[in-house]
Amino acid sequence: MDVPTITVDELAQLIRGFQPSRTILTAIELDVFTQLDEDLAADQVAQRLRTDPRATTMLLDALVALGLLSKQDGRYKNTPLASRYLSDRSLESERQAWMHTVHLWENWSQLTACVRSGKPAPELASRYSQPEWREAFIAAMDRNARQRAPLVVEALKTQPIERLLDVGGGSAAYTIAFAQKYPHLQAEVLDRPEVLPLTQRYIERAGLSDRVRTLAGDLTRDRFPSGYDLVLVFSICHMLAPEQNQDLLRRCYEALRPGGRVAIQDFILNADKTGPVPAALFSLNMLVGTERGASYSEPEYRQWLQAAGFERIERIDLPGPTDLLVGFKPV
Repeated sequence: MDVPTITVDELAQLIRGFQPSRTILTAIELDVFTQLDEDLAADQVAQRLRTDPRATTMLLDALVALGLLSKQDGRYKNTPLASRYLSDRSLESERQAWMHTVHLWENWSQLTACVRSGKPAPELASRYSQPEWREAFIAAMDRNARQRAPLVVEALKTQPIERLLDVGGGSAAYTIAFAQKYPHLQAEVLDRPEVLPLTQRYIERAGLSDRVRTLAGDLTRDRFPSGYDLVLVFSICHMLAPEQNQDLLRRCYEALRPGGRVAIQDFILNADKTGPVPAALFSLNMLVGTERGASYSEPEYRQWLQAAGFERIERIDLPGPTDLLVGFKPV
């Protein structure tokens, strides 16, 4: 495999790549952008945020340099992009979703220790139990899913779908998209009991409580109901160990009617696991954030699907960093 050639300057940019990211994440964490829908001086921002005036000025100037704020006569204001997506006053605000990346930073800052030990960040379990962490995680997954859902629905429209199971469905964004496409669809979204109040909120917001129901369960061990046309396993396999994925896909097979399909959406590595770059980096994200998760290769997914009983397997490439693998249960 050819190794990409980079210059010394490009190497320096890669090494320092955390600096603009951390600047923006700090502004999100402090909620800077919600304050700057109006023109304010740095000391006014510092007073509202209860931060140091000198340090706040330096942060705001860096955000101007990064193109997220404007500055005129010593006063700062959001750019239209920041006002639209990073201010909590906006109906399109994604600040809550980006707070998940703030939390990921805490995991990634311990990557060296994780590589030495093979264990995730030590405070991980306690963070997962915190409601604010959970809400940010679900919001981040919902943002990503809403952007990709139309592509996925289009890719999987080749067969009629009347019953659907969304395993670990979180905000139910994909199920909602399928239910909007198929007026007669009945669906269940399975997730942990502590997640389901958030799931229900998204379902009610979409006006689909009559056709999309929640189902409490543990996807790592529980047996699923049966008779489904389609089972979604989206952004799940990377959290689990290989033997857990094998068992999960076996239970998905049992839940499907003859001729039904399981659809896996995930980061899919090439056979030697050296790319694509997003999938390789996401594997490190699973190292710092899970006990045994990783990105997996297409041959691994095919092996698990075949062992579960699926006889026909198709890969569907999508725009962006993740793709689909679809397994068909024999008729």
